[in-house]
Amino acid sequence: MRTIPLIWIPDIPGGARCLPHLPLRHQAIIALSAALTVLVGCYPTHATSLTLPSLAPMLEKVIPTVVSISVRAPATSSDAAGATLPQADGSQESSVNAVPFTRISQTVGAGVIVDAGNGYILTNNHVIEGATDIKVAVADGSAYEGSVIGSDVETDIAVVQIKASGLIAARLGDSSKLRVGDYVAAIGNPFGLGRTATFGIVSAIGRAEFGVEGYQDIIQTDASLNPGNSGGALVNLKGELVGINSAIIGASGGNVGIGFAIPINTARDIMRQLIANGEIHRGQLGVEVQNNDRDIQRAIGINTSTGALISDVISGSPAASAGMKPGDVIVAVNEVPIKSATELHARIASFPPGASVRISLARPSGRVDLYATLRPEFKGAQASISTEVEGHGILDGITLEKLSPDSDAFGKVEGALVSSVIDSSKAASAGLVPGDVIISVNQHPSPTPRLAAELSQGSDEFVLLGIFRDSHKRFLVVK
Repeated sequence: MRTIPLIWIPDIPGGARCLPHLPLRHQAIIALSAALTVLVGCYPTHATSLTLPSLAPMLEKVIPTVVSISVRAPATSSDAAGATLPQADGSQESSVNAVPFTRISQTVGAGVIVDAGNGYILTNNHVIEGATDIKVAVADGSAYEGSVIGSDVETDIAVVQIKASGLIAARLGDSSKLRVGDYVAAIGNPFGLGRTATFGIVSAIGRAEFGVEGYQDIIQTDASLNPGNSGGALVNLKGELVGINSAIIGASGGNVGIGFAIPINTARDIMRQLIANGEIHRGQLGVEVQNNDRDIQRAIGINTSTGALISDVISGSPAASAGMKPGDVIVAVNEVPIKSATELHARIASFPPGASVRISLARPSGRVDLYATLRPEFKGAQASISTEVEGHGILDGITLEKLSPDSDAFGKVEGALVSSVIDSSKAASAGLVPGDVIISVNQHPSPTPRLAAELSQGSDEFVLLGIFRDSHKRFLVVK
């Protein structure tokens, strides 16, 4: 039996209520046609004047600020190894025993004009890295030779300059105001197709995973990004540049809805230094930090669960000279809120050596503002932090170290590894042995050796240690 969908239709003024002399199928068609005629007739003057929502007006202003970049660069040795050369008949012949040659790789990307008068263009370092020839195509189809003003591997930002007139520069926004769920559009040069716009939302902010960044906190978006989008623009609905598209996650190298962009606030700071100096000189505070959370907030007795908890301070560093100490939580730098360790790294790295910064700390006694003059960055700075901490007071006679990957407790707990215990010490009498991990002192979390030592110093009669031993947690009283 054939079933006909039931369609409810409005009564038609002056029309027949039913047409019994026609088959049911014909009645339905006539009735539906009449209903549509009435609906269309009700809006004869307004149907053509309806304005549909569109990003076109905004994109028409933004797209001309985005350029296409093509780069020629010598292939790496790994690219050339075992390569094959095309023959006249289309076959491939191994080049291992052939005459040495230099293969040139061709890549495409994008960039954003940020200074029309000087022809400065923001793009990714990985787009122009090692380039021997850079071609920049602007909105009207004109192509220009590009020269690299400077680049920074850590943030994957580079500045390219072209000599051209009539350029249109992007309007820079404030990436610190972005929220998860904000609408954004991405514009780039995917697969060399030319300026292409896609649309999505901010999926996450402050990303520090995936190995796609050095100092900056990455913006994650589901706006479609593909190879060739690198260096392109991420803009908000006002058409303001809020990020430089940088990376994607996808097994096949194509879009799967997870893309990353460098915040424009980070890119702007790097750009200024590259234009001024051609390279980046980063200031350094001299602290080791981790994310604050509610457990640490309760343990330390402060009024915030965000910020960067100082777990160690480099001796002789700007932080040490300013009076910072383990257990302090950095909540702002020059009045700019700091919500995580990643944000602190990004903020401090944006200042050059010699800059004086105001560091706002959360302490049990309240908020404290200290001033520090940043020093030049030096490699291996973290290695200069003592890897061993000696216990004091009741914990005198023990040596604490950071947990290392070869420890059975690594990844299971956070704490201070007991590397040695003097037999005559109070700790030894209480049963503490090398290999124990101190995870709390007087029920306060002790994620680092320095913090464990600091927490124990205020106890004259006894300390209650939380320890991790043989995959089990237990308490131990040292007195």
